[in-house]
Amino acid sequence: MDLNVQRKFKTYPKDAFIALMATRKLIIKTAKDDGINGLTETLKWGEPSYISSIGSTIRFDWKEKTPQQYYIYFHCQTKLIACFKELYGDIFVYDGNRAIVFKLGQEIPINALTHCISLALRYKKIKHVNLLGA
Repeated sequence: MDLNVQRKFKTYPKDAFIALMATRKLIIKTAKDDGINGLTETLKWGEPSYISSIGSTIRFDWKEKTPQQYYIYFHCQTKLIACFKELYGDIFVYDGNRAIVFKLGQEIPINALTHCISLALRYKKIKHVNLLGA
């Protein structure tokens, strides 16, 4: 784990730490399953961020102002959230065109979220394909 990301994780309350660690593991596993080498873990805007050379950055965070929620952010100038809405509709709660919002303790639709993460990690290669090739 990147040292700065490790420090950031230490600032989260226990419930958020558990949820975000699971999110981190899912991103890393999805990259591995997709054959993406060289996934970079860093802090962007003070948030854990994951970048692949063929994809779009994925960030996530928990905020004190919304303590029962956490967010997985996708680049707002991509087609990612629009595609997720088309594919998964109200399975997720969205924050505009930039994030999927989860409640702490919520059961996560893992297959759908894994697919969304995969699309983001491969975005540069699939952005020209209808519904990102989904």
